Amino acid sequence: MAALGPVLEITALLILAHLPDAWHPSLTSTPQSAAALTFPVVGAFMIHHRPGLKLAWLMCVGGLAAGISDFASALMFRVAADGDLVAAGHLRIAGAVGWAVCGVTLTTLLPLYSPDGRLPSPRWRPVLALGAAALSAELLRTVLRPDPPLERYPYPAVIPNPLQVPELAPYNDLISAVAWTAIYTSMALSALSLLVRMRRADPVGRRQIGWPLFAYAGYIVFLVAGAFEPGLAWLSITWAALIPVAVAFAVTRYRLYGIDTVISRTFVAAGLLAVVSAVYFGAGALAGLVVSGYDQIAGLAAALFAGAFFQPLRRALQRAVDRMLYGEVGDPRLLAERLTQEVRRADPAEALNSVVGVLRDGLAVEGAAVEVADGEPRHVESGRVGDRPREVPLVWHGERVGRLLVGPPGPRRFPAAHDERVLATLTPYVADVAHAVRMAADLQRSRERILTTREEERRRLRRDLHDGLGQTLSAMAMTINIARSRLKNSPDAADALLQDLRSGMDAVAGDIRELVYGLRPPALDDLGLARAVRELAGQSSPETVIEVEADGDLSGLPAATEVAVYRIVQEALTNVRRHADARRARVVLRREPAALRVRISDDGRGLPDGHRAGVGLGSMRERAAELGGVCVVGPEPGGGTRVEATLPLPAAALDTPGAVAGPEPAREDGLGSSVR
Repeated sequence: MAALGPVLEITALLILAHLPDAWHPSLTSTPQSAAALTFPVVGAFMIHHRPGLKLAWLMCVGGLAAGISDFASALMFRVAADGDLVAAGHLRIAGAVGWAVCGVTLTTLLPLYSPDGRLPSPRWRPVLALGAAALSAELLRTVLRPDPPLERYPYPAVIPNPLQVPELAPYNDLISAVAWTAIYTSMALSALSLLVRMRRADPVGRRQIGWPLFAYAGYIVFLVAGAFEPGLAWLSITWAALIPVAVAFAVTRYRLYGIDTVISRTFVAAGLLAVVSAVYFGAGALAGLVVSGYDQIAGLAAALFAGAFFQPLRRALQRAVDRMLYGEVGDPRLLAERLTQEVRRADPAEALNSVVGVLRDGLAVEGAAVEVADGEPRHVESGRVGDRPREVPLVWHGERVGRLLVGPPGPRRFPAAHDERVLATLTPYVADVAHAVRMAADLQRSRERILTTREEERRRLRRDLHDGLGQTLSAMAMTINIARSRLKNSPDAADALLQDLRSGMDAVAGDIRELVYGLRPPALDDLGLARAVRELAGQSSPETVIEVEADGDLSGLPAATEVAVYRIVQEALTNVRRHADARRARVVLRREPAALRVRISDDGRGLPDGHRAGVGLGSMRERAAELGGVCVVGPEPGGGTRVEATLPLPAAALDTPGAVAGPEPAREDGLGSSVR
């Protein structure tokens, strides 16, 4: 059957191509021609894979009947052109029988029994009966119709009907109109049965039924359009060839290919074509009336007017189709609003769970997960993403903060185009939440580090005071008691003890001084920030010339800012002395309205390839980060290394100079001077 149907159809087309012009029919190709070429082949393919499939046998039988019908009709014209009109009349009856069998199987039985080989319910049996009765009535009318008069016959001679009933002549047109009305009605109802199935089915069933529903609905529309406008008949022929492919997808590949992709793009394309064409021709006609005689201007105005509508119309149509196919989750904007509401009601960690749930619903996948770099939690998953999920990077202001993992499609599969629209809309929101989770984790870690550092510093102070200074003072107290007891009887021994006591007090003073210096460099209080930095520069190697430039009023800075700047400069100059092999270096301190900028640059060998930050560079960055600033280490243009730190200043430090640090001693070299 797979070979015979197409062979009969091709043979019929060859016969029609060699007919005399007088006997050549006006239409050589019909939807029945497409059915003969495609239905048997696709049906045989389905039988090979599933021998018991009723739909496949219906497709084979209907396609073969279509081939027999077209072959008999073509042979009828060939025989009639050769002069054997009686044989042509018998062939005409054979063609009509093939047409009826093709119509019953392909336009009534096949849609009613798609896709599982059963009727939707017993209530659809009258539709089956209506289709069979209507096609039978049209077949009987064709078989029994009287011969028409020669003057109204489109061919040179009337092909006689051997079974004609002359008494039916007055009712011939009425029977034809009623029969064709019933045929079209049964076709529409058969397609409607697929729509009813789709509304009642589960997500998997809806996706399966969508293919034949889309194919049959399109065929009916184009068939009716071709009846009113013969120039559109090729659309129904093309669409008829696609019906068996759609049925095959519904039965064998509905899990792989999404019919919603086809429907979405078809509706958008058709809507764009219709509206833009209407706008173009309407604008062209209006411009032609207003500026008559200027055809080029009118055409340009119409094109520009239609082009202005294209993109907004495409977006509107796409949103409408998405809402129609997928409901609320079909509109990415509604998903974004839902995501925003979920994020507002929870902290970052809980919001991440909500984000993953919305993504899973919006993409209709089996699972979705978000991994946050250095976040807490690091991994949040909803459902099952599988072993090979799709990975989408999450980027926040150019910085990758994590990744989104999308699992395999679920039962309600969206097309790739819809997935991309959802991802493009929701990924920035997910990146924001991932960044918030990351910042919350950084804040928590910072708090833990501050607490740990504070407690470590307290323990160090307690150890130094108790084990060092405390014991020394206790020993000094005992020495004083011994000296008092020997003062009367042995003045020389008391004097020696007091001298030892004096030496011990010097040692205690040194210990206290070291303890205080560890808390805050004394140069900051004694000299001020600028002079203290210049003192650091003066302690460097004589082979390296260091310039210090201070721009702006550096008094009244917060103590933490002064210490951070001092330590950053100290560490940078230490690196210059030990590693840079530089001849010149420069330190610039610049106070701006809301920040203090520090830049240390040199003309040394620069950073090596593959450089990794060590303890020193890490401490500089940490000191800047503790105050909400940044510290960047990079190459200096022309060679060398540059360390640049920006530390924000609190509002209180902008209006109260000298409130935190002591006043800086007067500088004799003036503001912005250099010291070498």
